[in-house]
Parts: sequence; C-alpha cells; structure tokens
Amino acid sequence: MTKYGQSFWVDVFPRSRVPAYPRHRGHLDADVVIVGGGLIGCATAYACAAAGIKAALVEAGLIGRGSTGSSAGWISDDPGVSLVDVEKAVGLRAARTAWQVWRRAALDFGTLIRRLELKCDFKPRGALHVAMTPEQATRLERELKALRAAGIARPRVTAGRIAAEVGIAGVAGLSSRDGATIDPYRAAIGLAAAAAARGARLSEGSPAKRIKFGRRWVDVTTAGGTLRAGRVVIATGTPTSLFASLARHFWYKSSFLALTDRVPAKVRPQLGRRAMVVRDSATPPHVIRWVDDTRLLISGADSGDPIPPRPRDKVIVQRTGQLMYELSTLYPDISGILPAYGWEAPYGRTADGLPLIGPHRNFPRHLFAFGDSSQSVTGAYLASRILLRHCLNQLDPSDEVFGFRWDR
Repeated sequence: MTKYGQSFWVDVFPRSRVPAYPRHRGHLDADVVIVGGGLIGCATAYACAAAGIKAALVEAGLIGRGSTGSSAGWISDDPGVSLVDVEKAVGLRAARTAWQVWRRAALDFGTLIRRLELKCDFKPRGALHVAMTPEQATRLERELKALRAAGIARPRVTAGRIAAEVGIAGVAGLSSRDGATIDPYRAAIGLAAAAAARGARLSEGSPAKRIKFGRRWVDVTTAGGTLRAGRVVIATGTPTSLFASLARHFWYKSSFLALTDRVPAKVRPQLGRRAMVVRDSATPPHVIRWVDDTRLLISGADSGDPIPPRPRDKVIVQRTGQLMYELSTLYPDISGILPAYGWEAPYGRTADGLPLIGPHRNFPRHLFAFGDSSQSVTGAYLASRILLRHCLNQLDPSDEVFGFRWDR
C-alpha cells in the first residue's frame, strides 16, 4: 500500500533510535538563539558551537521532521533556477557570484559530512540537466550561453550519452559533477548531535511564541520559559506568523515527491548507470534520483498556490499519481511499478529564485534564512556559513547576493 503524506526518510528511520531533546524550560542566556530545527538550524547550531559561540536551538516539533524531512536529499551545485532569469534580476556579477558560492557550498557540505562521519547515505553524484523537446533544447542553449558568459563550466551532453547515463531519450543536456545525494533526515539529526557535543543546547516541542528585541538583547519566549541572546536566527524556511510583514517577499508553493517500489533487478540496467541526478527542463522541472540504487524518487508537480488543509490528502494522492505517470513517460520500462510513498514539500520562492539570508532592517538583532526553491539541500549549508559570518562580524562580500536587497 502506498503511504501518502509520509516522508520516506522519516518513516524508515528506526523509532528506537530517534533522538529526543527536552522541552525548553526556565531561562537561558546564550550568544545566539536559533529558531527552527531543520538542516539550516542544525547546521547553524553546529557551526556556531564549533566556532565557540554559545548557541541554543528551539524547535516547535521534532528535529529534522519538517521541511528537511520532506526534501529530496539532493546536494546540488547550482541554485536550481535559470541563470538567464537571475542575471536579468540582479545583474551578471551577482548571478556569477551566486553560482560560484553555491558550488563551493556543495563541495564544503560534502566535506563536512565526511569529516563528521555522518551516517546519512552520502554519495557523490553528478547531475544532468536534460531537454526533452526541441523547444526545451532552445532554452537550454540560451542557458548554456549565459553560463559561459559568466565563466561557469557546463559541458554539453549528447542524446546518446544521456541515454547511456540515465536511460532517458533526451534531446540535449548539460552536465555538472560536484553534487551528491543524502538522507536529509539523518543528516539533520547527525548535525544536531554534533552541535550538542560541542555544547549547543537543543530543545524540541518548544515553539517560539514571542520574540522581543531591544538595543542590546533579543528575548525569545517559549511555552516553558525564555531565552536571551545577542542575536536570534530564524531558520524556519519561510516567515512564520511572528514575521507576517516579510511574507510579501515570497510566493508560497508546494513541490510533491513520489518514491517507487523497488525496481526489479532485471529492469534496472535499462535505466542507465544510476549514478547521476536528473533535472529536466519542464516547467516546473522534475528532479529524479535513485534511492538505495533500487528505487526512483521524483519530485515536481509544483502547486502554484498553498494547498488548503482540508483537500491536502486528496491533492497528495492526485499529485503522486501524476508524478508516477510523468516518470513512466521518461522510463517506460517501469510502467506497472507502484509508488511506495507520496508526500508534499512546501516552500517559499523569492522573485529571483535565490534564498534570502541575513539581517532585515526592520528587525534588529535578527538573522533570517528564507526562501530556498532550489529543490536541493545545499542552501541549508550555505545559510549556516553566512549566518555564522554575521554572528562573528566577518562578512564576505558575496554574502550580499543572498541578502534582503531592496531591489529584489
């Protein structure tokens, strides 16, 4: 039976090994309070603790089980949006910087995972950006010209190599090599454990009810107590009700994911070498990757508006079926294989598609990490490094590209 509305990563993790952190109670002083226990929050808590900053993290639910646990677990080496569009919005120099910084974040994230020996099924994976129609190939050619003008290498890939690598009858493609795949839930709880080992205080079941800032301090109030710090990091992915005035920066959408049952061993060789992630040129795009080398995971079928709570279950069932059909058009040999899981992944998109990371002039002593629409988890690591530099007052000029620029 298909499990609808349930993330595969969370569902298969042994319940006996799920970490538990206490609710926040009483008063705690820290250098920085982090609100949100997904990959961004956990990576930031670890980065701060490793740098000697006294960090405290509060999570409304359970660590790693929100948007992180719903993601595809892809460490991409680009922001997942068109460079042509980003260049129009922010200029060539800023667009080039965004791509360079994103690639470096992907490589550094992999290095951190290996150094900490996180058991998150980390596998280096290249990616193919594939055009399926002549019209998509024309758009891909424009993207290639823009990439080359920005000094970003993306080799062309022929239809024959696309078929050999990923088993898809594509018209044209571009390749990249610096990405990876992970189990995002295991990565989050691994980073949380590493942060705790470095002295960070982590609390679950402790939603931030109120945040009040003054000239020297910021106070975070939970149901069980308060936390006072010099800064607060809001790592909730999109603005919560506490920051409703920032909602205007985003379009709220949902991506959907479907994971197949195990593909029979005799069928797998017909689907390519299973060593690359596929992103097609559809609107919105699909991202396809292998899980455990036996199942296909596809994400896409994005909604244009937030899904209301009442019809959500029906929508997930419908979008799962849609994704399985679209997957079968790319891989006819899997026809008849059923979905094992189907779930939703809400996100917020900014005007140019790049995340917003850093301070906002209307909220002193606050740092934000919002709006990653890349379909990957690279932005979580990137955010943790930018946020750390803000906490240390050691900003890099490239950080401005992801800030709350008033022309965005």
